[in-house]
Amino acid sequence: MPEPPTSLASPPPEPAPAASVHTPAASQDPAHQAWIGPPVAVGPAGTVDPFGRPIPRPPKRSRIRERASAIGAGVIAIIAKFKAILLILPKIKLLTTASTAIVSVVAYSLFFGWWFAVGFVVLLFIHEMGHVIALRREGIPASAPMFIPFLGAVITARTLGDNALAEARVGLAGPILGSVGAAACALIGIATGSDLLQALAYTGFFLNLFNLIPVVPLDGGRAMAAMSPAMWLVGFLGMLALGFVSGNPILFVFAAIGGFESWRRWKLIRQRSLVTAAYYRVSPRARLAVGGVYVGLMFTLALAMWATYVPHSVGFGRY
Repeated sequence: MPEPPTSLASPPPEPAPAASVHTPAASQDPAHQAWIGPPVAVGPAGTVDPFGRPIPRPPKRSRIRERASAIGAGVIAIIAKFKAILLILPKIKLLTTASTAIVSVVAYSLFFGWWFAVGFVVLLFIHEMGHVIALRREGIPASAPMFIPFLGAVITARTLGDNALAEARVGLAGPILGSVGAAACALIGIATGSDLLQALAYTGFFLNLFNLIPVVPLDGGRAMAAMSPAMWLVGFLGMLALGFVSGNPILFVFAAIGGFESWRRWKLIRQRSLVTAAYYRVSPRARLAVGGVYVGLMFTLALAMWATYVPHSVGFGRY
């Protein structure tokens, strides 16, 4: 009788109960085993197969891939489960406005105190609502204001109007309504003797005057679209000069944005297309009206700043 194969020379060890598998007696016959092929590993990794040989663990890379697949499947399931919520959240304009306003209040309060920070954000909101109202009067949907700490606030719309005159109306509406809000602070501050409201009024007047610098995307640049687009270069150089004199890095950010936007729009004007020419075509009467509002608003705001200036040696921190 031939000797059994070396792998079966000794009886197999007792398999673990959890991995025990009933094996027909015929599978112990070498000839039968050769006919059915090599034994297949059965059972979880770390146990033994029916012939007593340990089942190897899968490679580490395979285990990592399996875990990653399981995690990915879980993430997809969560996204699918809460898909409706994820789609609704961006449309909740009030939530976006309120949350960014709170963040801005906290940021400004670190330097100016809580009450001044709240008042400043309210003045920003009034300014931006001027743009929103003007856009809706032009028949253009506009988003609610979103606040960006130390950069102000923004609104979004698919366009600013059908022509440069409409763009100028939208641009000037912000400083006009913002100046009304600052004037209300000034009047209440004078009536009550509140230095806080006087300081807020001064800051509001300055904010609206700053926005009249003739460079896009500031409101003054919007007005120049209907008056003289060449003034964008003057506004860009003025913004750079203010940045160097004051050393405020935020002014350089505005200058960079304004320079790029002015260059892009000036290239479109130089192409002399019919669409661009129609957009910037403004009657002399309308151009004179925009210029009158622009210059008058600048003069009024400068005078209002002089009237509401409150000397304070330690800034607004006590408010």
